[in-house]
Amino acid sequence: MDDTASPRVRFTRAGFLAGARVMGPMMPGMCLFGLAFGAAAAQKGFSALEVALSSGLVFAGLAQMVALEGWTNDWTPGGLLALGFLTFTVNTRHLLMAASMRPWLGQLPGWQAYPTLFFLADNNWAATMRYHTKGGRDVGYFVGSGAFTWLMWVLSSAAGQVLGGGLPDPKAVAIDLVVPAFFIAMLVPNWRGRREFVGWGVAAAVSVAASFLVPGWWFIFIGAVAGAVAGGFVDE
Repeated sequence: MDDTASPRVRFTRAGFLAGARVMGPMMPGMCLFGLAFGAAAAQKGFSALEVALSSGLVFAGLAQMVALEGWTNDWTPGGLLALGFLTFTVNTRHLLMAASMRPWLGQLPGWQAYPTLFFLADNNWAATMRYHTKGGRDVGYFVGSGAFTWLMWVLSSAAGQVLGGGLPDPKAVAIDLVVPAFFIAMLVPNWRGRREFVGWGVAAAVSVAASFLVPGWWFIFIGAVAGAVAGGFVDE
């Protein structure tokens, strides 16, 4: 049956495989990101098993990288609270991404809809929303794209730990450049004009300035809030 022929939500094996296939072209860049995370984790003393568990259970690349940058062997309650708040801020975008899928997944019972959101990631969300806009209603497409992304993320980050553990400094081979390059590549397709220019520009400028003025990782939160407020005042 053609996906566009019926608005009924369903889950099929064909949809699952189609979602997995559409992620293929995106995997090289994401795997490089996973290798970068694994290599950085190795420098922090993480084992391959710990890296795999982190990626498999958390499944949030940017939040994992940010948490890793602030990782220490001597934790204080304040340090844990700050790290938790920072990773929460980084991942708040998932609240909006999940909400945008409610008209579709909201037709399913809660015990079916909510577990599927474990597989929500930036790349498969964008692909799935395009699929839904074109009339697709097979939830298997979303789960398949997310499950394949999850698998490759776990494998690549574990491989990065194994390979990166032998590097004296990942920055010596420019592994640290993979993360910003990956997210710049993700931003470009979302460019829509003036609204993005103002919001993104303010966020970038404020976060860079804050990184010099405020210790720690608060520049991420400050830049995000500043960009959101600026973008909210731009009326197209």
